Amino acid sequence: MQPSSPQQSEAALHAVDYWQVIKNRYGIILLTLLLVFMTAAVITYVMPKKYESFATMEVKPRGQLISPINPAFSQGAGAAMMTPRFFETEFEKIKSRNVLSKVVDSLDLSNRWGVDKESALQILRGIVKTQNIRGTDLISISVTHQNREDAKDIATEVARAYKEYRMEVEGGVTERALHELKAAVRDQEDQVEERRKVVTSIAEQKGIVDSADSMSFTQRGIDEYSSVRSAYDSYDTLEQQKIELQSQIKNLLNYNEDQLLNYASALNLPDNIIKSLYPQYLELKRQVEGLKSNGLGDLHPTIISQEKVLSEMKLQLDEGVLSLRESLQAELDLANAKLAQVGNLKNDRKEEAIQRSLDRQAYEDAKRAYNTDQELLQSMKEKLLGETISNSLTEELTEIHDQPVLARAPVSPNVTLNLALGAVVGLIFGVGIAFFLEYMDTSVKSMEDVERYLQVPVLAVIPKDVGVLHKQSGMSPDAEAYRILRTNIEFNRKNPEDNSITVVSGGAGEGKSTTLVNLAYICAQGGYTTLMIDGDLRRPRLHTFFDINNSVGLTNFLTTELALEDVILQTPVDNLYFMPSGILPSDAAGILNSRRMSELIQDVKQRFDLVLVDSPPILGVSDASVLASEVDLTMIVVQHRKLPRNMLMRVKQAVENVGGNVIGVVLNNVDVRSDSQYQYYTSYYTYYAPAEAQVGPPTGSGKASDSKAKVSSNTNTDSELY
Repeated sequence: MQPSSPQQSEAALHAVDYWQVIKNRYGIILLTLLLVFMTAAVITYVMPKKYESFATMEVKPRGQLISPINPAFSQGAGAAMMTPRFFETEFEKIKSRNVLSKVVDSLDLSNRWGVDKESALQILRGIVKTQNIRGTDLISISVTHQNREDAKDIATEVARAYKEYRMEVEGGVTERALHELKAAVRDQEDQVEERRKVVTSIAEQKGIVDSADSMSFTQRGIDEYSSVRSAYDSYDTLEQQKIELQSQIKNLLNYNEDQLLNYASALNLPDNIIKSLYPQYLELKRQVEGLKSNGLGDLHPTIISQEKVLSEMKLQLDEGVLSLRESLQAELDLANAKLAQVGNLKNDRKEEAIQRSLDRQAYEDAKRAYNTDQELLQSMKEKLLGETISNSLTEELTEIHDQPVLARAPVSPNVTLNLALGAVVGLIFGVGIAFFLEYMDTSVKSMEDVERYLQVPVLAVIPKDVGVLHKQSGMSPDAEAYRILRTNIEFNRKNPEDNSITVVSGGAGEGKSTTLVNLAYICAQGGYTTLMIDGDLRRPRLHTFFDINNSVGLTNFLTTELALEDVILQTPVDNLYFMPSGILPSDAAGILNSRRMSELIQDVKQRFDLVLVDSPPILGVSDASVLASEVDLTMIVVQHRKLPRNMLMRVKQAVENVGGNVIGVVLNNVDVRSDSQYQYYTSYYTYYAPAEAQVGPPTGSGKASDSKAKVSSNTNTDSELY
């Protein structure tokens, strides 16, 4: 599988990862929560206390009372005025300048508050709130103010001023409406009289008698329509007959002899001899043809007699066709004469019917308009009478049900709500900041980070606050992490002869020297003759772990002719040997990058089972790169959540650029209590019983002698070196 890009987003976390982030950064979350909560508490404390008084009013639209003349009309008018925006409109009226000006003048708020009238109006608009009580036609008018008396007085006066203003507006509208309605009734009466005169005039001019029977005009119109329709049908029939005769005559003129006889024989006309003669003629003709085909010649008596009969029949057919033409022409002339006569009759009836229809239609239209206007006049009179009676009644369009009272307790600030919101907002901000910091944090957080970016295994996970093992009493569970590290080194090095390892880190303070000392101690305990070389010629620290003087050591060996036995010291731990750094040189990299240094590494590799070389931070100086090129393997120590991932990649690149071989990474200083994902790798703590912690460390006297014997067999010098 291909490694993920270093710039890949880390947003896809599991629920456990979210909880882990919260645990790791709970301090930031608690601090943010406390700051926001305290801010909310301070703001709540310094906020001025405000009191609220409110009045409850019932608001009805105009025309909601039942009219004694036309109840349905008045109810419909009230429902029509109760639009979906009725209450929103009334809310704006309550906070309008006309209403609030009455409140300012009535309570003398300008002098009470020490401001001008415009400022008082602006303050009122800000403190007066209106809302519709859900499911009712009630309006709640609330006033919030720092002075409870002012809140009560203003709420009372706003309700009264709104009621007064609405009565003034609605009363003026009603008076204007009644005046306009009376004028409309007078105009309608004039219109009805004009319509009546028009109806009478048309009836006199056209001679129309308005029968009480409403069906007389309709029946008369039906009879006239039937007469005209009959004339039209007769005309159409004659015209169709004429067309048929013209078609027959045309065919007789255009057909040849045989076609003419065939056509004439099919006509169903009186005195048409062709219809019966022509089939006989054809039959006789077929018989003659049959006789000829049987061998009779043209001069045979039978043939001659039959031919004579055919000739006579042909003459009769020709005379019949001529007679048929004359008969058709006569019928055509007769049809034209009838058609002309019926056409004149049709036109006469049509004009008469049209004129009568127009007269009747004019009269009916005038009568219909007169009736409509008369009905409208009657309706307007009823409405006028109803509105006049309704206006005479006292209609309460607004009614106050709850009078404002003095508030007992302030409504603002709401201490409980503010503090709860402060806690919630603080918690949200704290968690948000924690996740933001986690997102911005590019340091190494997990083993997966190391293996994804470096493509090398994690050899061990070292818990936080692990001390120097050889100074601890009893069997410490911290040593198990280094035993895992020792085992992983054994299985991850490809060549068993690769026994020289340098320990590097990206920066100072990542626990590189402590890791080296503890690893050397564990390896020595396991029977490995182990040599520690303090190759950090900038700031050596290995000698401090064993309280050894480092005045003579590696630099003395590299710059003088001292023997190896003079610079290697045995530590109080069996199988563990140490080469101090010696006097610090001015050119540490130059001394390390020497032939004598290479020879030293090759020599100690032969003498010891494991050679561990400490080095300075590889990103700070070039010494570590030189050491990485001299030894067989390089182990990188990374402090958990300290070094950025790109710096970690630079550490590996620095080792590989000089030909070094990275065996793996030690993830150091891991807080297993906050990072639960590592508890599996440090679960060995649970295997150490409290009783075992009291057992003293092994004396190692027998093992020391064995170790000396092993080292002697692997060296070319005297055993007294150790």
